[in-house]
Order: sequence, then structure tokens, then C-alpha cells
Amino acid sequence: MGKHSKKDKKSKKNSGAETASPAAGKGAVPEKMKNKEYEPEIFKLQIELVKMQDWVKHSGARIVVLFEGRDAAGKGGIIKRIMERVSPRVFRLVALPAPTEREKTQLYVQRYIAHMPAAGEVVIFDRSWYNRAGVEHVMGFCSEEEYKKFLKNCPAFENVLVNNGIILLKYWFDVSEKEQHKRFLARIEDPTKRWKLSPMDLESHRRWYDYSRARDAMLAATDSEAAPWYIVPSDDKKRARLNCIAHLLSCIPYEEVPYKPPKLPDRQKRKGYTEPPMKHQVVPQRW
Repeated sequence: MGKHSKKDKKSKKNSGAETASPAAGKGAVPEKMKNKEYEPEIFKLQIELVKMQDWVKHSGARIVVLFEGRDAAGKGGIIKRIMERVSPRVFRLVALPAPTEREKTQLYVQRYIAHMPAAGEVVIFDRSWYNRAGVEHVMGFCSEEEYKKFLKNCPAFENVLVNNGIILLKYWFDVSEKEQHKRFLARIEDPTKRWKLSPMDLESHRRWYDYSRARDAMLAATDSEAAPWYIVPSDDKKRARLNCIAHLLSCIPYEEVPYKPPKLPDRQKRKGYTEPPMKHQVVPQRW
């Protein structure tokens, strides 16, 4: 990775061609990846993300990455791995709550525009303006007119972002009905995951086909040349993370910024300092 050749850049134009529809990758499914295979590969990709971060700061690039998909599709997992070894001052996560009464009266995209990146920033949206095409439409939180207006105007909005120099990447995490059901059951049984299962999640489980129709309409209306959708088959979470991060890196024209290791300065002289006896409470040393 790092510096990209002309051949690499040309191939980016057609990246995602193998996953042109949500059904892609649902044929012969390989055995789920084991940790011993996964861990070395994710670490290599995280090193590349750090290199990309250096380039973003150096070049002043502005990058927006959207992660969309059904509940329990694996969006949170990949976001965690992306953010794990980079600076939160460069990589900024945006996961907005339900709009306030005031925000409901604003232009729909207004509260998202407020989070767009400045120079040298990468903004990751854990769900985005596409809420209108998904949960808001399916659950009746917006009118049919508002929904249709969104599908019509969204490509123009994204064109504005791209034409203003923002690199925009849109990923749809595609989980199967069977796998989502399995993950929901795991959330019910695991006390560390129960918080992930909201009433909305339960309703999305019931209304699988309503969400399927909403997804199909969204992808058809908003997959544009300037801002295409990339489908990430995510029944195997580990493979999904590796494939998606590798693709993300391939879409950014980053180059490795030369690193000059700093020299640690000598410590100052003690000049008579003596550490006083510890009088404060210390955390119990249980291990």
C-alpha cells in the first residue's frame, strides 16, 4: 500500500464492481476466518491506516466514510478496528442520536453538514443522512413526500461534497437473514451485549422485508458515479473488516510521509528534589 501506481489508481475506478448488488458474495461461503489468520492481517492494515493518517494531516485531505447496513451487520466492529490505533483528532466518529424538535425543523442535511471534515480530517459516520431512506421511511418517522424528495436530492448533495474536494466513501454492510437472527440471539444471551439490542432492533428483525425493499430503493436511487455504494458481505465479521479496510485504503491516494525519529532529550537535574511519602489513596492492587 502506501504510494499508489497509475495502475492502482485506474483500478480504483472500477473497485466494487464485484459487489454490484446486495446479493453478491452469497454463493459459496468460505469457512469463517480464525483469529490466527485475522490478527496479523488486521494489524498490517492498521499500520497502513496510520500511514494514511500522516498523509491526511500532511496533505490537508478531507475524507468522509459512511457505514450503513442492517442492525447487527457489523458496522460497529469495523469502526472500532479503524479507530483503534489512530488519533481521534484526525479520525472523528459521528454517531448522531435521534433529531431534536428543533433539528426536525431544519433542512434535513443541516445537522450532518455541521460534522463535515476540515483540512486534515477523516469523518466516519456510524449511520448517516441515509437514515431517511431506511429507518425513518420504514418506521414512518418521515412522510412519503420527504422520503421521495430525499432519494431525488441525495445524489446532488453528495455531488456538492465531492465537487468541493471531499473524498466520499459509502459502505453497505450486507448480513444474511440467518446470520442477523443468530447475532440478535447472542445479544440477548450475552450480558455485555444486551445494550446493543433496542426496541428498534427488535422491530427491524420483524420487518426484514420492509427493510429489504427500502435498501433496494435506496441503492438504486443513490448509487452514482461520483459517490458509488460499495457492498460488504458481512456474515463473516473478520473477513468483512479486512476486505472493507483494504478497499478503503485503496481508494485514498495516500503516500507514506517520511518519518524522522525524534531524539529524546536528557532528563533535567534532580536539584535536591525528593519524592514525599505517598499520603493519597491508591487503587487496590487486586492483580
